[in-house]
Amino acid sequence: MKVLIVGGGGREHTIAMKIAENPQVTKLYAAPGNGGMAALCECVPFKATDVAGITAWAKENAIDFVVVAPDDPLCLGMVDALAEVGIPAFGPNKAAAIIEGSKVFSKNLMKKYGIPTAAYETFEDYDAAVAYLQTADMPIVVKADGLALGKGVLICNTREEAIEAVDSMMKDEKFGASGKSVVIEEFLTGPEVSVLAFTDGKVVKPMVSSMDHKRALDHDEGLNTGGMGTIAPNPCYTPELAERCMQEIFLPTINAMNAEGRTFKGCLYFGLMMTPKGPKVIEYNCRFGDPETQVVLPLLKSDLLTIMQATVNGTLADTEVEFDNGAACCVVIASGGYPVSYKSGYVISGLEAAGENALVIHAGTKLNENGDIVTAGGRVLGVVGRCKCLPGAISKAYEAAKKISFTDLHMRSDIGQRGLAAMTD
Repeated sequence: MKVLIVGGGGREHTIAMKIAENPQVTKLYAAPGNGGMAALCECVPFKATDVAGITAWAKENAIDFVVVAPDDPLCLGMVDALAEVGIPAFGPNKAAAIIEGSKVFSKNLMKKYGIPTAAYETFEDYDAAVAYLQTADMPIVVKADGLALGKGVLICNTREEAIEAVDSMMKDEKFGASGKSVVIEEFLTGPEVSVLAFTDGKVVKPMVSSMDHKRALDHDEGLNTGGMGTIAPNPCYTPELAERCMQEIFLPTINAMNAEGRTFKGCLYFGLMMTPKGPKVIEYNCRFGDPETQVVLPLLKSDLLTIMQATVNGTLADTEVEFDNGAACCVVIASGGYPVSYKSGYVISGLEAAGENALVIHAGTKLNENGDIVTAGGRVLGVVGRCKCLPGAISKAYEAAKKISFTDLHMRSDIGQRGLAAMTD
């Protein structure tokens, strides 16, 4: 069986590792892949957003199954294009991917179907947005409507910051067309929880919960990033909360999408806040999170490809989705200066030593002309430790991460500490 994975980050490398475990897979391809994926996959030089190019190549090369991992190609309709040429693909079609592609759509969906979320207003007019901020309570959250690489959400403590955020999106077009409309919503408090869930549009099978660390620096300081590390499971997410989320959020969301004629199949990511008034949705993603995938999938005991096929075929109810009851911690190793400006092309050393007792997942890497693995992005690697307990997983991840070096390397030293503190509360 020939499988193609679309994408080239840490999420995709993790997916490739799990799919490679299936004995029916005879050949793995990645478009475009990265330096680490090259050891598992034949990398083909397409941008992940090249819907026509990838679809034509997949048909020409008789690919049996495609995993469309990133948000952009999903929102552009890659799953639809592959279906048209008879190739099954994991991920939602374009109509369903809008749940991430437009925050205005997702907020309105939640309001219409009574799914708990932060109070909000949406704006297409700059003056109206600024006028609203003049009387709104602070802090407040300003979100670009469309996709913005996970960076289009700004938490503003003052009115000046909030107006600046609207300026950057609507006037300065910092996020291009994604910022033409904005969502302004109340600031929620409480522990954050990420839950990825498999769904075939009928049943929902959640994966183990996780906790992301978005800020660039220790103690959750510095700029927002795509994610500097994760742990799983999230100690704040009790079985009682899990059941409540299933009944109040997960199933109602799937039912709402069906009612709108936008049946969702694939992986639906729920970004949740455990507020004093109960769980609320902060955001939806139409795909595996990054770097949540890096701690969630290594704990998956069942076969990933079989589950993915079941989401496409509508047989998820009869498919085993079982997780290890241990813990995992992912420490992201980034380029100095990320998420603003950084240099690439530095040779990475220590990968083999780090891989002896941990999973080394490649995100922003590539092979240079000498065959060396070099840095090629903001987030370069994810080092994952696994253990029966969270303290052990954190310790293993850092022990391995410290064996890796390259010029201007940056990583946080406190991934998982928030989770450990929650366990003692």
